[in-house]
Amino acid sequence: LQPILQVVFPILSAAPPPGEEDPEDEENDTEGFAVQVIDTMALHMPPEKLFNQLLPFTQACLSSENSYERKGGLMCMAVLAEGCADHIRTKMLSSMLQTVCRSLSDKNQVVRSAALFALGQFSEHLQPDVSKFHAELMPLLHGYLSSVNQTKIGHMTKAFYHADTINPYLPTLMETMLSALNNAENLKLKELAVSAIANAAKKMLVPYFPPIIESLKGFLTDTREEMRALQTQALDTLSVLARTVGKEVFSPLAAECVQLGLNLTDAVDDPDLRRCTYSLFSAVSDVSPDCLAPQLTPITTVMLLSLRSTEGVTAHLEEDKQFVLLDDDDADDEGGEGDAVLDEEGETEVDDRDVAGFSVENAYIDEKEDACDALGEIAFNTGVAFQPFLESSFQQVYELRDFPHEDVRRAAFGAMGQFCRAQHKVWKENPTEANHQALHKLLQVVLPCFLEAVRQDRERQVVMAILESMNAVIKSCQEEALQAPGILAEISNTIKDVLKKKTVCQDVGGDEADEDEQQVEYDAMLQEFAGEGIPVLASAVPAETFYPHLNDLLPLIMSKAKSSCTEADRSFSVGTIGETLHSLVDVAGCRVVAGRLSNRLLPVLVAGVKDSDAEVRNNGVFALGALAQAAGPIIASEYPMIISGYNTHFTLFSQVFPALVARLPLKEDMEENKTIYSCLTFLYSHNPVLVVRHLRPIISAAAHLLGMKDVDNETRNTLLMLLRGLAQHHTQEFESAVISLPDEQRNKMTMAVTQS
Repeated sequence: LQPILQVVFPILSAAPPPGEEDPEDEENDTEGFAVQVIDTMALHMPPEKLFNQLLPFTQACLSSENSYERKGGLMCMAVLAEGCADHIRTKMLSSMLQTVCRSLSDKNQVVRSAALFALGQFSEHLQPDVSKFHAELMPLLHGYLSSVNQTKIGHMTKAFYHADTINPYLPTLMETMLSALNNAENLKLKELAVSAIANAAKKMLVPYFPPIIESLKGFLTDTREEMRALQTQALDTLSVLARTVGKEVFSPLAAECVQLGLNLTDAVDDPDLRRCTYSLFSAVSDVSPDCLAPQLTPITTVMLLSLRSTEGVTAHLEEDKQFVLLDDDDADDEGGEGDAVLDEEGETEVDDRDVAGFSVENAYIDEKEDACDALGEIAFNTGVAFQPFLESSFQQVYELRDFPHEDVRRAAFGAMGQFCRAQHKVWKENPTEANHQALHKLLQVVLPCFLEAVRQDRERQVVMAILESMNAVIKSCQEEALQAPGILAEISNTIKDVLKKKTVCQDVGGDEADEDEQQVEYDAMLQEFAGEGIPVLASAVPAETFYPHLNDLLPLIMSKAKSSCTEADRSFSVGTIGETLHSLVDVAGCRVVAGRLSNRLLPVLVAGVKDSDAEVRNNGVFALGALAQAAGPIIASEYPMIISGYNTHFTLFSQVFPALVARLPLKEDMEENKTIYSCLTFLYSHNPVLVVRHLRPIISAAAHLLGMKDVDNETRNTLLMLLRGLAQHHTQEFESAVISLPDEQRNKMTMAVTQS
């Protein structure tokens, strides 16, 4: 490692050739390769080993008088953010951010630009921790942006990674971006500005939406060749805006956007442009599916042509065989070719007997991938309107399950899962026998296909995607997905094979000690995806039906909870047990099965609550609560041990409850509000005196939640049920607590409680 760094750092920190000193220029080729070396090390090496030898070089650069050496140090810090994210977050974030903040005020523009790039990388890869420093970062960023002119817009795109915290500075940012959109002659600057707007796309952009849309529409109607890169970025941005600015704002433009996309696919033969229109169509289907329905014929026609197309495929004859150096990841440069080798079934005019294989340009691979993704999402979102196109779409996607390039396989399996979910939704809305049979026909093809691919596919990332898709299908279809004889056992056994590392993609073909760090990380992720299937299965069938399979799977999960295991493994183990118990709560026979498991699980979960790692403790607390809820009175005798696990000072439940209420309202993990208010509602029905005794902080927290926009219906309904019960049965105490609220919250609370 040391000799490599001794070669790389002088290249990384060298001044550019004469005439190329523009601080906004992207790094030159040699510097770019040096940065890639650091990036690759960060992705593949243990962080402690890398940082021990890298930090002296980086610190020497950062303290140098030479501005390009300071830039090199910042570029090094920037590219470490992705591969070493956990290490930086837990051990170095504050000091690294301080360095970047100082550099934002550096006297040299080269250094300031590199600092902004580093801040963007941190904001992209180190969330949510970076956002906690927004009070220090945003004034510095605002000062930087106020001093840059339009031609220096390049690195400003990174500012928008702070989208959640930039609201006070949004006018300055948007003024610069809109000025670039409307006035800059340089198309690259327009492209960067459009990209920045996509990064910022949240509902706070709504006031700026009309001028942004007018600019984007103008770009999309210009068919000149030089507009191509700008148009693809404009389509991407339009897709992001469709999903984020809100249905009310975007829906009036949805039909026009679809027509713009179709016009482009008709007028321009470009795979990148087509794939971006597919993403736009799928985004519109999410926001305004009715607008897409009339255009499904031309939309599906062009997408299926993309899936069938052999354009971009080059045949390699036997005499032209050559050693292929690049793998898929290395060949991802724009305009390059993937080294995927197609079998002899590929359509070609060359005699198959002479063909050694094929290579496919990456743009066409990306087009197929995005077409699969879009078809799946459109099928699900448009529901019954997609029915005439479902069979032909499924057949074409199904044929890609063995496609040589892993990204296309991944997308194909994902789309197959979406088709199953789409058909299930259609059947639920219109429960005819024909729709029911169509659903089971799909499931009987797709689920065995998933299981075979999990066992046989050689790429971990493809298998992860299949497991994720299979979990989504079972979660949506529930018991309908598990009707076929033996399918529950097959799925459980496949999960077991992944947990035991018995699948093809987990076979490293040699000593495990030689397995690189990235593959170890992928194996852990793979097992997590498999583990997520256990609670999904638990929620889909009666507890007694699943118990034999759960009994086989639990030892594999519990083995990762040992103190000698990594924090990630312990968190996975305790979290999976908790989610499984939580899933059992709503199925028949849960109490008997949970009670049967309690003796085995309690020691593991209590140990989890006392773990040194906060995430493991959090999962342990949740899991103990889920066990108590699932098993009910069967484990009542164990409540003292459960309570003692939460805090050694809590000996009575009346002491636990005030501690819970004192931590409301939640400031993060907002999805946990559903659990909190379900708990409060349950307690109120069983021990109203305890709840009423702490009514003022409960009402204050409830008012805060009512004022939030992104609260799901189930949580809101649970909260309203609690509040209306309190208002009806404890009117005086309720009104006294409401009067203490600020005027706006008091009015919202009164309206919410009195509305039927």
